[in-house]
Amino acid sequence: MKTKLTALVLAASFAAVLPLSAHAHRAWMLPSATVISGNNAWVTVDGAISNDLFYFEHHPLRLENLAVTAPDGTPAKAENTSTGRYRSTFDVQLAKPGTYKMAVVNNGLTASYKENGQTKRWRGTAESFAKEVPANAEDLRVTQSQGRIETFVTAGKPTTTVLKPTGSGLELAPVTHPNDLFVGDAATFQMLLDGKPAANLDVSVVPAGVRYRDKLNDMTLKTNAEGKFSVKWTQPGMWFIEADVRDNKTALPQAKERRASYAATFEVLPQ
Repeated sequence: MKTKLTALVLAASFAAVLPLSAHAHRAWMLPSATVISGNNAWVTVDGAISNDLFYFEHHPLRLENLAVTAPDGTPAKAENTSTGRYRSTFDVQLAKPGTYKMAVVNNGLTASYKENGQTKRWRGTAESFAKEVPANAEDLRVTQSQGRIETFVTAGKPTTTVLKPTGSGLELAPVTHPNDLFVGDAATFQMLLDGKPAANLDVSVVPAGVRYRDKLNDMTLKTNAEGKFSVKWTQPGMWFIEADVRDNKTALPQAKERRASYAATFEVLPQ
């Protein structure tokens, strides 16, 4: 008993001194495969919000705003969608050759205010804001929250139609195709904010396996004047990229500031 108690205390002490980034909640999608040969193949995608990348231990990723785009730019169907206690999952049939994009895109409001001396927090849509937040709320602070979570899967030869940006929020415009990544090579990507280069932006790049090592092993890269950055892949496997920006360029009149975020999962293959 004493030995177990000592181990628990040491583990808690170790966790307390880890960097905060190691425990940050990250929202992600994880496909069962990213490069597939053959016709009419299927891919299963998991989605979650977790402390440890690609491990289900916090919350499922909600799929209400999931959009799957086929290689020709048309909508594709997500089938067998399910949300459990720790993860969501869905299947996509790759009926057409080329690159598919799976994206969960959220655009809403968050607010904090005081009511009867107590701080209240609220999250929802612009439509529900007026109904659920008191008009005379004290110390009201409202933020527009734009979030995009993506992953890409290619059946056969890679294509680029789904890589075109929408011009809204924070997006990634791949220069190197996201399904053509190999360990030891350098890949180049461009970050865009409302369709324009997001310069001087910090981008976090994290390899999988966080749960099984003491260090996060992340890289923080900064975009150049064209919003571009390069990553040299140091190991094969799944990788996670995320970035966020805060400004006052809101598209919703209730908000005075905006937080735009982007996250994506890529697979790096051995040479």
